[in-house]
Amino acid sequence: MKYSLYPISLLFSMAAFAQEPLYTAKDLTPENMFSSNIEGPNFDKAGNLYVVNFIKDGVIGKINSTNGKGEIFVVLPDSSIANSIQFTSKGSMLLADFKGHNVLQVSMPSKKVSVYVHSSKFNQPNDLCINKKDQVFASDPNWKEQTGQIWRIDPGGKAVLLTADMGTTNGIELSPNEKILYVNESVQRKIWKFDVDAKGNISNKTLFAEFPDHGFDGMKCDKAGNLYVTRYGKGTIVVLSPAGEQLREIQMKGKSTSNLVFGGKDGKTVFVTLQDRKCMETFRVEIPGKRF
Repeated sequence: MKYSLYPISLLFSMAAFAQEPLYTAKDLTPENMFSSNIEGPNFDKAGNLYVVNFIKDGVIGKINSTNGKGEIFVVLPDSSIANSIQFTSKGSMLLADFKGHNVLQVSMPSKKVSVYVHSSKFNQPNDLCINKKDQVFASDPNWKEQTGQIWRIDPGGKAVLLTADMGTTNGIELSPNEKILYVNESVQRKIWKFDVDAKGNISNKTLFAEFPDHGFDGMKCDKAGNLYVTRYGKGTIVVLSPAGEQLREIQMKGKSTSNLVFGGKDGKTVFVTLQDRKCMETFRVEIPGKRF
């Protein structure tokens, strides 16, 4: 007789995952649990899920990723409103504060909020991604002018303008090997890719994908390098291969898909924020997120 090496509780959890249909959306939280600016879901190293604009703008919520219940984690000062969450290797929370033209830093134990970097040259920092060196890449759109910038923020808070020659920059993501930076333009409906060198500089701007309708918002890569892109207004997540080929499109319940993150114990659950429903939905996938 062979005996399982897994705890009974984990076996039940694995069995439940196995029975869930793939690429099928279901609700995690009730509707209207967030403001209409719900965005930026992300997990810390301990597996805790945080989402911006919980209950109302300016509140960072801590959400139970199993039952969808939420609690206030921190309220931002000075009427700041966050749009994206990332975590440094040391565990600090970084927030794109589009209203205050900042990237904010939250010390997790004390919940103290400070300005990590501020620049008068920022339009409104929108989305963030971060590499293993704790270099942050930030999209920075000017919605009125339909233009945008890309910034790199080095450890310690030094902002470096990488390019100002963009449309309305929004979703931003690094490939699993961190050698490619993807940036989308919401109004122009284009996704660009750049080569990233060892110092975090970008070059070789190349059109990766383009769509005739609906905008874009947040993007995330899985471990195989496939790019999951929110199609804002269509209510779908489109999955693109590293070659830019469309692999599938996943229909959500709401239409205003604003961002997503991979999570769960195996990294194969995708958590999506919906601005029209002011809630979160999830679906299961075959390949885990790039950090798993």
